[in-house]
Amino acid sequence: MSWKTAYRSIYYDGAPEPDDPDLSKQTTALLVIDVQNTYLARPDRASLPAEEQRRFDAWTPFHDRMHNIVLPRTKDLLQTFRKNGVECLFARIACQTKDGRDRSLSQKMPGWNNLLLPKDETPSQIVPELLPVGEEIVVTKTTDSALTGTNLRLILTNLGIKTVVCCGIFTDQCVSSTVRSLADESFAVVVVEDCCAAGSDELHHKELEIMNMIYGHVMSSAELKALMGLT
Repeated sequence: MSWKTAYRSIYYDGAPEPDDPDLSKQTTALLVIDVQNTYLARPDRASLPAEEQRRFDAWTPFHDRMHNIVLPRTKDLLQTFRKNGVECLFARIACQTKDGRDRSLSQKMPGWNNLLLPKDETPSQIVPELLPVGEEIVVTKTTDSALTGTNLRLILTNLGIKTVVCCGIFTDQCVSSTVRSLADESFAVVVVEDCCAAGSDELHHKELEIMNMIYGHVMSSAELKALMGLT
């Protein structure tokens, strides 16, 4: 099964196969979303009480996917794009103030999404494996969408970008919000499925199915490189 027939929801059951997207090197950019230290940090399991050990174990598949699939394939994609002169950009969650008073409401809500990530502290930084190089642009946001909470739309327009290749975390949250915002602003979007992760594989695959063909095209990094003729 290829990207043209995979991740079909009920909305596109039986629909014709889509045309290949326009992936010209001059008008395509890679956007790496929120792959930050805070999401890969883990405590010592043995030091945790039983209930926290249960939650620790529930998150182990996410960490396995990140280290074994997402990080190495995103690193490879970055290297390939750089070698071929394709723009690479990054988005990260970080607040301007120590107490986070500039955060959006969604990042002040109680629970897992209550994020306090001051911009200069270690947890808010992009992971070492994927650090930007040279003049690669990083936008800082306190929203889920990298487009809504920054000047990314203007940056992409000024760069002459028409197609944005999205990867990062979490598939069903900031990646999804960014993809929808980009589509609403009439950018073409490609989501690289093996360079994304959600809290569970079930959420990851379901969100890809929801986004596919409505807001963009979902494909693997190998399929993307083949379509672009990149090695």
